[in-house]
Amino acid sequence: MKYSENILEVAALLPDYMGFIFWEPSSRYFTGTIPTLPASIKKVGVFVNASVLEVQAKVKQHDLQAVQLHGHESVAFCQELREVLGVNIEIFKVFSVGSDFDFEIIKEFEDSCDFFLFDTKGKLPGGNGTVFDWKMLENYPSQKPFFLSGGIGLDEVAQIKEITKSNLPVYALDLNSKFEIEAGLKNSNALKQFQELLKQ
Repeated sequence: MKYSENILEVAALLPDYMGFIFWEPSSRYFTGTIPTLPASIKKVGVFVNASVLEVQAKVKQHDLQAVQLHGHESVAFCQELREVLGVNIEIFKVFSVGSDFDFEIIKEFEDSCDFFLFDTKGKLPGGNGTVFDWKMLENYPSQKPFFLSGGIGLDEVAQIKEITKSNLPVYALDLNSKFEIEAGLKNSNALKQFQELLKQ
């Protein structure tokens, strides 16, 4: 999310989380002030290879309830961040999934992160608009709940319903580029349609 009016439009749909990107090279880079949101919505700061101090400062500045680590953050970094932020701030570790992804690498992050997030491997961290092969999730070796991401749009509703019926611990869906009018500006009508289709 990037623009105040649009943030409030989307917030009216009561998503569980709303994300704000604090990585300067991103076209969705957030520099404003987050408007007051309904208490049920958790604000997520998205970071790429930031320092612990930078993450801590943004959490304090914007009263974030979660941080999403979208770079090459190490286990040690996640552990240090956990110590600094405490247990009340959720930590998501993102893994970019390509055809050669080895799910075994996630195991060492289990103790320091609350959730994993699986995105499609691309040239840039996130927002690539393509879906990875979800059949790969059959190799998921953990009970840690995860966010499913990567090019999810209205055309993926049927697939999503199938995967959420499986034994996989899918916790949430991360929606981004397929619902954008432009970078950081979301189509709230399309998001509402997605919500309604999921409930059917």
